[in-house]
Amino acid sequence: MKTRIPLLLMLVMLIGAMGWMTACRQSAGHRLAATARPNFQADHAAAAEAQYATPQTSDRARQTDALTVAKPGDDIWVIVKPPKQEREPQAKRDDDHPGAGAMVAVVPPVQPDAEPELVPMPLKHTDVKASVTGYIATVDVQQQFHNPFDSKIEAVYQFPLPQDAAVSEFVMEVGPEDDRRQIRGIIREKGEAERIYHRARAQGFNASLLTQVRPNIFEQKVANIEPGKQIDINIRYFNTLGYADGWYTFTFPMVVGPRFNPADTEDPVHAQSRYAPNAPDADANGYVIRYLRPDERSGHDINVSLDIDAGVSIEEAKCLTHTVSASNPDNSSNKLRVNLSPNDTIPNKDFVFAFRVAGEQMKSGLVTHTDSKGDKYFTLMLYPPAGLEQLDRQPMEMVFVLDCSGSMSGEPMRQSKDAMEHALKQLRPNDTFQVIRFSNDASALGSRPLRATNSNLRKARRYIDRLSGQGGTQMIEGIKAALDFPHDDERYRVVTFLTDGYIGNEKQILYEMNKRIGNARVFSFGVGSSTNRFLLDRMAGVGRGASAYLLPETSGKEVMDLYFDRISHPAMTDLQISWGAANVSEVYPSRVPDLIVGRPVILTGKYTGELSDIRINGRAGGRDLTLAIDDNDSATHPALAQVWARRKIADLMDRIAIDGSNELQPTVLTTALQYNLVSAYTAFIAVDASRVTEGDSGTIINQALPTPKGVRYETTVNE
Repeated sequence: MKTRIPLLLMLVMLIGAMGWMTACRQSAGHRLAATARPNFQADHAAAAEAQYATPQTSDRARQTDALTVAKPGDDIWVIVKPPKQEREPQAKRDDDHPGAGAMVAVVPPVQPDAEPELVPMPLKHTDVKASVTGYIATVDVQQQFHNPFDSKIEAVYQFPLPQDAAVSEFVMEVGPEDDRRQIRGIIREKGEAERIYHRARAQGFNASLLTQVRPNIFEQKVANIEPGKQIDINIRYFNTLGYADGWYTFTFPMVVGPRFNPADTEDPVHAQSRYAPNAPDADANGYVIRYLRPDERSGHDINVSLDIDAGVSIEEAKCLTHTVSASNPDNSSNKLRVNLSPNDTIPNKDFVFAFRVAGEQMKSGLVTHTDSKGDKYFTLMLYPPAGLEQLDRQPMEMVFVLDCSGSMSGEPMRQSKDAMEHALKQLRPNDTFQVIRFSNDASALGSRPLRATNSNLRKARRYIDRLSGQGGTQMIEGIKAALDFPHDDERYRVVTFLTDGYIGNEKQILYEMNKRIGNARVFSFGVGSSTNRFLLDRMAGVGRGASAYLLPETSGKEVMDLYFDRISHPAMTDLQISWGAANVSEVYPSRVPDLIVGRPVILTGKYTGELSDIRINGRAGGRDLTLAIDDNDSATHPALAQVWARRKIADLMDRIAIDGSNELQPTVLTTALQYNLVSAYTAFIAVDASRVTEGDSGTIINQALPTPKGVRYETTVNE
């Protein structure tokens, strides 16, 4: 039975919430006055009595409902009290495999036969539910925090998301199972959100704060978790799928790799053992991410479910990283349901699922959406015309740059060497090449590029064979060495980076690349299980090339074959787009990339009128080419406004990094606030004001992460 809320009570709820917001704004930087607390509690205690009855059948349904019920634009904390009901029984877990059991870390025993010491950790489970329609993904993430200690704690957790994730909804769930409350977060300027969080934490309220550390790293703080209690955080984001060489890819990153910070790094990300004291400048400068030792593992496990509706028949599908089960809902060849195996739930590597749809030649895809205000948005995925594959390449000046830092030690270095060995075999006699290594500094095979003769290739193989992973990641030195030497006008310069991207000074790297790029093209290869995809994708973007990923489970030979097939044909350059009768504005990226064989370009923008008769004009191999877009099969998706806004923010942030100017910061802030998105300058804040938690202020517990699979702890983490 639904409880009816009297009009007077609703008015009290609204006034109470607005009063707290006003108090927060007026007392910025100061602790709330003692007289404010009773009113604050009383108003929201009344609000907490309101019940919202929604049919639910499981915890997962409640998580999804918490996000879909949320209405962007509200300026209050909404407290929802769903009815009590039975929970679905959970599937029986196999306790003989990692990922099952209690929330613990296994510490190496002192004696060979001694029982391992169990170390409690605050994050016990992450649940990921993703759905794909066409080439746009909607992803719901639930993080379940728990307090196994005998006093209150504040949990701090750094985690990755895709670099283009438009994080637009945030809900905190608190209270026992029979009295669960849902508090929807609001988006605020980052400094204001942090002040609200700190005041709520100091007053003993449950509160949560979501901030962006990097475009692909986020930090979650959850305050005042009482002993034995659990708080769940629900996040929703949207992003576009990757596409390369006929395959769409859905990627969910699971762990942040340890970063190296050169001496002049702004806002560094420190990688430290959970036993080590903070870095000397960590409190005032940057972030600290704690890591487990190799012989430890927390009980934090993960579940991933993925529903795909491709719109056309799915011809082939595979998970590149994990063991999964798959089925066809409704016996439809257009749909696929994928679930992560319960025996593969340790979150220490990216989850990557790929699928290929019917049709020899992909058609460029147009997706549109008109929002409630009448604003129109579009996303256009441009596929290269088939004619590019018939055009041969000109002689090339190939520059291979290998990351030989400590994080590449072991399996990543072996994979890089195997890939390089195969790459050298693809060179033609009229090509020239150079091999550059970097760690603490950079050095090269020779003082200038060498002709691809048999003797020079043998010399290169001996040089590569001697390389090993050790030292820091001074990537800027590698960029300088690769781009600063004089260009050979008779050859097409292609620079290939093989790296995990574990570096904290991304902004400086992009800035230096942009200064030096000239006419060269940069292709970046991410080597490893959990690479810094933000940096690698942005390097390829600045370098007018493409990025690819050499996972532990993939073959370096196959990756290099596809790479040389890509660069062996000219790109379609100097793209000009005719939008027909439509008036198109704010298209991002603002500089349209070149179309490379096997790689599409995704454009998103706003428009008025009707999108029809779209044509792409450009040049390839000395010829003029025109590509017509079939707009008769255009689709629609409600998340396009957020996808567009995130792309706009990414484009503006690239310009800030490249130009070294902060003049565009206000535009980023305004866009993020308007479209309810987390950014470098905005954050989500949620406060449960219905009750004050018991006990003194909580101890900060940093969730320690596993080092990514294949990465050596001893060469990357500061003890």
